[in-house]
Amino acid sequence: MTVSSSSSLFNLIPLIRFRSLSLLSSSRLPLSSLRSVSVSISQRKFRAFSGTAMTTDAGMDAVQKRLMFEDECILVDETDRVVGSDGKYNCHLMENIEAKNLLHRAFSVFLFNSNYELLLQQRSKAKVTFPLVWTNTCCSHPLHRDSELIEENALGVRNAAQRKLLDELGIVAEDVPVDEFTPLGRMLYKAPSDGKWGEHELDYLLFIVRDVKVEPNPDEVADIKYVSREGLKELVKKADAGEEGLKLSPWFRLVVDNFLMKWWDHVEKGTLDEAIDMKTIHKL
Repeated sequence: MTVSSSSSLFNLIPLIRFRSLSLLSSSRLPLSSLRSVSVSISQRKFRAFSGTAMTTDAGMDAVQKRLMFEDECILVDETDRVVGSDGKYNCHLMENIEAKNLLHRAFSVFLFNSNYELLLQQRSKAKVTFPLVWTNTCCSHPLHRDSELIEENALGVRNAAQRKLLDELGIVAEDVPVDEFTPLGRMLYKAPSDGKWGEHELDYLLFIVRDVKVEPNPDEVADIKYVSREGLKELVKKADAGEEGLKLSPWFRLVVDNFLMKWWDHVEKGTLDEAIDMKTIHKL
């Protein structure tokens, strides 16, 4: 391996979460019901949720708070070796990132339609880190569970990407088959969001070309748009100039500045396999 230099109190009634993607795919429930099927929380998380953090973060959106305490991220070292797990809350506290060097595995999906336009999302106002910024199609974390810990061909990360595309954008699993994701590379970055929260991620960059039906989840997504290359360049210029209060997420900007345009060439030519480099971890 080469290393280069270059989530008010919610309803605490335990519910069953349908984790299986096959269940999600075959269910006849409406999409809104699939999204709301929720969690059986351990006693430890009940205690954490009712403790100091709940008082401190009383203004946090209920859905985002639930995810902060429900989701268990995968902790890795700088070579992407799994070293444990911790809650999403702890993983995104800057004090933990700085003092404990907590680093977690993440993914960023770049979904193109058949016109080779890239789907972007604006993160919802309720997001704990980087609210209302524009970013790539979907950015999240594989969870510390068997189906998302599979290392071979980044299958665990691809399973997680399929799950979150449904959660955030209402894109059903049939429209984004796991085998259609191409992991192109990995990058390691650190980015503070505000004085309290931030990101420190080893991020898998996943590309996929599919025409999909999008039904954004307002708890996660404020807006969406497809952009051409020129449209993205215009967006970047506006962000750089501070026009319309437009901001881009730091991880998206890193990909734009370092990889995206040359990888877009491969998207259009149908030669994504030629761009794959999963041996290098780019430290950006």
